[in-house]
Amino acid sequence: MTPLTAEKCVACRAGAPQVTAEEIAELQPQIPEWNLQERRGIPQLERVYKFRNFVQALSFTNAVGEIAEAEGHHPALLTEWGRVAVTWWTHKIKGLHRNDFIMAAKTDALYGSG
Repeated sequence: MTPLTAEKCVACRAGAPQVTAEEIAELQPQIPEWNLQERRGIPQLERVYKFRNFVQALSFTNAVGEIAEAEGHHPALLTEWGRVAVTWWTHKIKGLHRNDFIMAAKTDALYGSG
């Protein structure tokens, strides 16, 4: 099986299928620190990363922004002193797509490299 970090996001249009419960069960173990949340009826992946200060948190936020822009898939980011909350979901389908799991894995890899 190809690791999620080696995959690229695919263009996602309105009406594209959301991941199934079976796909979530297969993908979630590859991003074990992420929590599956539901907000306003929309399933989302969320993780909070911890840092020693605001400068490190802001640097990580900017790095996540760079990979998001490169992949054409963008998260919600909340940057605070010592922490960054990252939330992935696919706006066009109002739910989770494989792209969200790919980007969660890439975000973890970015955190691990810092």
